[in-house]
Amino acid sequence: MGRAYQNRKESMAKTSDTKAKVYSKYGREIFVCAKAGGVDPDGNLALRGLIDRAKKDQVPSHVIEKAIEKAKGGGGEDFAPARYEGFGPGGCMVIIDCLTDNPNRTFGDVRLCFTKTKCKIGTQGVVSHMFDHSAILAFKNNNEDAVLEALLMADVDVTDIESDDGKITVFTPHAEYFKAKQALAEALGDIDFDVDEIQFLPRGTTPISDEEDLAMFEKFLDMLNDLDDVQNVYHDAEF
Repeated sequence: MGRAYQNRKESMAKTSDTKAKVYSKYGREIFVCAKAGGVDPDGNLALRGLIDRAKKDQVPSHVIEKAIEKAKGGGGEDFAPARYEGFGPGGCMVIIDCLTDNPNRTFGDVRLCFTKTKCKIGTQGVVSHMFDHSAILAFKNNNEDAVLEALLMADVDVTDIESDDGKITVFTPHAEYFKAKQALAEALGDIDFDVDEIQFLPRGTTPISDEEDLAMFEKFLDMLNDLDDVQNVYHDAEF
């Protein structure tokens, strides 16, 4: 699987030019997560992981609390996930995850990013079969055998496990996310995860070396980053 996974994910929360965008994107994701799985982080592991990640990205507590309070009310705006796939500059494969309250608007906005950079948006599934939808859990620990044993004893399907410089990274299918976190908590106690995410990991890479393609790729990402509905972009580009 390799540690290069971090290089192939463009997180809108980490590349936005302004803090306001970061807060907005986390607020929207927390709202949707709390509304779908419950507002109590102790009973909603996805929400707890999301809150921890937001805090690490320096999202203020009042932004987090406001999103949860909004989810408690149950009314107002209603966001739904939307996923778009296609081929970016240089023929690289791209997956774009959004949260939207207007799918028609979002599709039009994302499609414009493709057409303005001479790229092609595709139908659902056109590139996602070339990615693994994986849960990634990374934390400080130096006993890979004990971690692997705890996961296997809990019947967790471990795709890969890496140990490097006192940190262990566990890869599992995305459907095993909750089971894997629970197994690790029961075996190791409270864990401060460096990475606690579900991502699309490419099975291969598409090299991009042409200067025009590189410039177009930067423009493509910048345009997507400017869209409020876009949460994350995954790609297989290798520079």
